Amino acid sequence: MALVLRLATFDALHTLVTPRLPIPTQYAHTLAPFLGALDPDALGRSFKSALKQVQRAQPAYRGGAHDWWGDVIRRTAVGAGADPAAVDASLGAIVPRLLARFSSREGYRLFEDAVPTLRRLRGSGVRTGLVSNTDARMRAVIEDLGLVQHLDVVLLSEDEGVEKPSREIFERACTRLGVTTPGEVVHVGDELECDYRGATAAGLHALLLRRPGPDGEEEHKEAGEDLTGVEVVPGLSAVVDWVRKQNAL
Repeated sequence: MALVLRLATFDALHTLVTPRLPIPTQYAHTLAPFLGALDPDALGRSFKSALKQVQRAQPAYRGGAHDWWGDVIRRTAVGAGADPAAVDASLGAIVPRLLARFSSREGYRLFEDAVPTLRRLRGSGVRTGLVSNTDARMRAVIEDLGLVQHLDVVLLSEDEGVEKPSREIFERACTRLGVTTPGEVVHVGDELECDYRGATAAGLHALLLRRPGPDGEEEHKEAGEDLTGVEVVPGLSAVVDWVRKQNAL
């Protein structure tokens, strides 16, 4: 019997990889020598707000990732109570340090189920890919963590100039691996709109990741989100079981 599913694509952040320490904690450590002690909780709230503002104003890292993240970092620090003049005076040193930190295993680690899941899928004849709303540094991250060799295709929104939930980025992943039928693909990620609804609107199957416990604390969850009718998995090993079940039908 021909495979029903030929390709499984995954989001990167909070799906395959996760910050080694909470992002606000890593920001606090990096900013302290320049701006003094800043409360990680305040940095966390400010970071989320800054990220949303810049994402709306400059989708797909328009204008370049360095300046894009410089804007996020400045807004984050000032929003957490740092002196704006001190931030501006130090930004030229702060931005490269944070960008470097989040370009390698210093800033990120793999979830324990990431590599085993990709290996099991490929062992079952299902190719694997990464489709992520992130800048080009994610490629350096997955190379440093030894993940890239387990992926058949990698699409990053900065490189592509388009981002999820646009159907175009999902279609590009299919095209690059010669998959002409979207129904032969499943996409997995932690964002309801970008990952789940974006993929299903493009004709793909989709699974929403909701890890229990501490591993799921940083997932992208909207207040009051309605998961009625949404296919949810508690971890990546469940993706393999789901794919194998579909391919046995």
